[in-house]
Amino acid sequence: MSCEHLVCAQCAHPVIEGRCPLCRANRERMHNHGFAGLSPTLVVLLLIVLLFVSLAIKHLSGL
Repeated sequence: MSCEHLVCAQCAHPVIEGRCPLCRANRERMHNHGFAGLSPTLVVLLLIVLLFVSLAIKHLSGL
């Protein structure tokens, strides 16, 4: 969903312009991507680290 065509109920201006605190808060909320507030790059990095840790544990348990 995009805020380009949304109009703020408080100031009656496009939300994308961010003229009032409500516009700015909603624009930030809508543009916040990722998982649990984390950037997509950080999520991918954490998944890769988890993969390597699980492989290391599996390798050590097989010895």
